[in-house]
Amino acid sequence: MEANAESRVPLRKPANRKRTNLLTKLYAQRYLQLMALLGVAWMLLFHYGPMYGIVIAFKEYIGIGEIANAPWVGFDHFRAIFEDELMLQVIRNTLGISLLKLAIGFPIPIIFALFLNELRSLRFNRTVQTITYLPHFLSWVILGGILITWLSDVGVVNDVLMRLGIVEEPIFYLSEPKYFWAIVVSSDIWKEFGWSAIIYIAAIAGISPELYEAATIDGAGRFQRMRFVTLPSIRGTISILFILAVGGILNSNFDQILVLKNQLNESMSSVIDIYVYEIGIKQGRFSYSAAVGLVKGVIALILLLIANSFTKRMNQSSLF
Repeated sequence: MEANAESRVPLRKPANRKRTNLLTKLYAQRYLQLMALLGVAWMLLFHYGPMYGIVIAFKEYIGIGEIANAPWVGFDHFRAIFEDELMLQVIRNTLGISLLKLAIGFPIPIIFALFLNELRSLRFNRTVQTITYLPHFLSWVILGGILITWLSDVGVVNDVLMRLGIVEEPIFYLSEPKYFWAIVVSSDIWKEFGWSAIIYIAAIAGISPELYEAATIDGAGRFQRMRFVTLPSIRGTISILFILAVGGILNSNFDQILVLKNQLNESMSSVIDIYVYEIGIKQGRFSYSAAVGLVKGVIALILLLIANSFTKRMNQSSLF
């Protein structure tokens, strides 16, 4: 019995030591942990707490009284989604705008960061970087008003194009549905590409200078260093941001489209977020709009898992 007892003692010490080390580390990082706890509390309160409201997608809730007292309707709202004639148009617009933003807007910050890294003048580098990410801090209410003014029939865009002889008559671009996607995608890139490039610039700054020196000794030029040193070194960052971008492919920029849409371009500007807003808030169909949002969330999760699996197989970089 004594031999057995003695043999058990060494097994307890590592566990106690690990617990002590963990408590010591937590105490040493108590201020950082407190900051993290505030973020966790905010997420639990505003993200996980309201998830109880998902149940109204399976009920007929009219916004009066308690959710628990609303009658159950099962999957009636989900069946109504597939029977709605506007849903195909809404999905087409959402996917069209989001895929264009992903295909065009995702690589532009990467390219910008690569070329910005090659600038030798630190002052010029900082000036360019500051100018490009300043639009990010302007709300879409302000930028939308600027775009509406610029793109009106008496705006600066028509003035320039008419002086160059490209157009003969002024065009109010936001009243033409065929121009809406191009306006949304280009204005979103203009507003966000400088800010998005900051992450890539930070990743590039962490690359060892010895790699560039070795590549230079081997005779690599600037573009070859970008291709064979910089891009492979930030591949993990690109993969993570690509996964997040694919996961949010059904999230159109609500503020942007709400400001720029009107009755004339409605056929190309109705996206899922706008549709949910108009159905849920304006018409008071809370349960139906919750069902649409739930379906959207499930599809986004599936896309996230697919993108994560794809990048994990391609370059061993993933979120999980």
